[in-house]
Amino acid sequence: MRARRLSELVELMQPAPVEVFGDDVEVGPDVILDSRHVTPGSLFVAIPGERVDGHDFAPTAVQSGAAAILATRVTDAPVPHLLVEDTVKGLSWLARGVVREARAAGMVSLGVTGSSGKTSTKDLLAQLLEGLGGTVAPVGSQNNEIGVPVTACRVGPTTRFLVSEMGARGIGHIDWLTSLVGLDVGVVLNIGTAHVGEFGGIEQTAAAKSEIIAALAPEGWAVLNGEDPACRGMASRTRARLVWFGEGDLPDGAMQVGARDVRCGPTSQASFTLRVTREGRTEEAPVDLQVIGRHQVSNALAAAAAAVCVGMPVALAAERLSAAQPRSSWRMELLRLAEDRLVLNDAYNANPDSMAAALRTASELVAVQRQRHPGARLIAVLGDMLELGPLSDTLHAAVGELAADLRVDEILAVGEHAEAVVTAASAAGVAARCSSREEACALTLAPGDVLLVKGSRGIGLERVAAEVAAAVGEEKP
Repeated sequence: MRARRLSELVELMQPAPVEVFGDDVEVGPDVILDSRHVTPGSLFVAIPGERVDGHDFAPTAVQSGAAAILATRVTDAPVPHLLVEDTVKGLSWLARGVVREARAAGMVSLGVTGSSGKTSTKDLLAQLLEGLGGTVAPVGSQNNEIGVPVTACRVGPTTRFLVSEMGARGIGHIDWLTSLVGLDVGVVLNIGTAHVGEFGGIEQTAAAKSEIIAALAPEGWAVLNGEDPACRGMASRTRARLVWFGEGDLPDGAMQVGARDVRCGPTSQASFTLRVTREGRTEEAPVDLQVIGRHQVSNALAAAAAAVCVGMPVALAAERLSAAQPRSSWRMELLRLAEDRLVLNDAYNANPDSMAAALRTASELVAVQRQRHPGARLIAVLGDMLELGPLSDTLHAAVGELAADLRVDEILAVGEHAEAVVTAASAAGVAARCSSREEACALTLAPGDVLLVKGSRGIGLERVAAEVAAAVGEEKP
């Protein structure tokens, strides 16, 4: 946001109950939640957590330069306070006001949701839109009731586009998030089994994700996966213009965005011809993705569709897709190590769909490696996929079966559901065992080997990728 006096923030946050305690100082442009990242003049938001309370860090934030505190009570920090009943809601009121003002001045707001691929697609979309003007997008996976508004508060006078990533664990969550950022474009990537234990089933998941398009205006754009039955079923839930993306036959709509002649290079980076059909006319342009994995084609199509919706020429969308780089850590991050060893670090999160995509990508990588190193092995360190509820053991067993089908040479399974993975994989002839994270960190790789590291964030397998890579050393130029 632009720098403002506290009294201006009060007006911006109306009709929320909020008051200024102390002088009417100017704050901004930054809104900060972590006292370690405070910038001069920033507004520090004191959010209570499970382990620590942000109010206790207000004095530290002021020492680092914070000009005021958004809090539920007056703290020991010797600066003015903006007092609210709940700081998370207060942050949301602030974000809503910032975005409302920016949209009135012409800013376009886009949101992305889905069971998997949200962060990768958000990163691609942001890099496309940067070709048209100032773009604000989340850092990493800031996709909840805190991450969405804190991202929105970064909107400033030069922002033309706001991209919001939206996660959910139940009905109403995305509805709340969309109420903060007032979308012009809503994107649904897919509906899968991620968080199925939280939602209760695929139908409930679809209902929750469809909230991103429910409030779109008739002149808005609903960008949906035309190859996903649950996404196709959402068409009746929006008044907005329908845009379909996918590689197969797509339903009728205002626009269809597809890919033909898809092929993957030696490091599983896809190339294809982007194909956009609208108003009876089709345009095509070549794309050579820099991100890793065949599944990124779908993410790229979704990003291209959203960008074209807001005015990007098809040729420019293809050009910027081809230049887009990975931006978020531990997501299909390929580490090239000494003696042609590879580590595919996809340890940020996991669900059945993303686990399958990672395994298939790793299988493609080792097939290429074996052309140079006939004895190259594919080793997979697989952590639990969390929040799958009663289906957990069944879905983890399916991972073991898929790993066997893809001829993974060795599996180390980590977590409470490791036994399900190991039992299924072992039954199909794979050398699989339950492991601790520490044991996995001690893995050794031979020249040409590929190591996949994949699991839900709570398992912390990024440490495995880091320690194995450190032990081997980076590839020398």
